[in-house]
Amino acid sequence: MHPIFHLLPDAPKPVAPYSHAVEAGGFVFVTGQLATDPGDDSLPIPSGIEAQTHKVMDNLIRVLKGCGLTLGNVVCVRIFLTDFNGDYGRMNEIYATYFAADKRPARTTVGVTGLARGGIIEIDMIAIRP
Repeated sequence: MHPIFHLLPDAPKPVAPYSHAVEAGGFVFVTGQLATDPGDDSLPIPSGIEAQTHKVMDNLIRVLKGCGLTLGNVVCVRIFLTDFNGDYGRMNEIYATYFAADKRPARTTVGVTGLARGGIIEIDMIAIRP
């Protein structure tokens, strides 16, 4: 079976040469999303971890929806933070609202020195096709 490469019209414009998601072997690998505006890529990224976390999750939901999936299909998440110590707690509070307490994906969170477009958070996901 060949991979399916998804480039979706309703998702944020890619900031580099990549697909929004790639589907292979029943899994959908969702490219890391920043807090960019899907309607107008020229708009600045919102400031603060709260606004950026919500926007990143909204962008991920758009990609999943474009692939016919929801957050309920997500099995693994990776989160990248530029200010791990300063933003980890508040990001977790917001992130937790997107998943049922008994159905949270596996997750890794790491601190990084920088992200594209000056973002302070980026999240990627792996979902499973039912």
